[in-house]
Amino acid sequence: MKIFFLLIILQLASFTFTPTGIPLVLRNTSLVAVPLTIPGVMNPRLSPMSTSHLELNIGQKIYFKYKDKDYLLLEVDGSLEGKTLDVPKLIRERKKVLNL
Repeated sequence: MKIFFLLIILQLASFTFTPTGIPLVLRNTSLVAVPLTIPGVMNPRLSPMSTSHLELNIGQKIYFKYKDKDYLLLEVDGSLEGKTLDVPKLIRERKKVLNL
């Protein structure tokens, strides 16, 4: 019986934890609320001068709203792990790319 428990303990010790998502922070540095859409997760409205800590899966898309239409802001990848993203700045840059 002791050997059985020892084997279970050894199996648990060799278990490597893999996170379910990429931790990141969305920061609203502006004085107005920023509505976002994260399909299947939530539709946050970032309050002015606020931060939102999230853990999202690789490939998850985040959209911003402009003139009642959703546009892709970013797609989560491993390079975003632990980063703090300035959402209004990202939106300004994305609008330039999309000629909005």
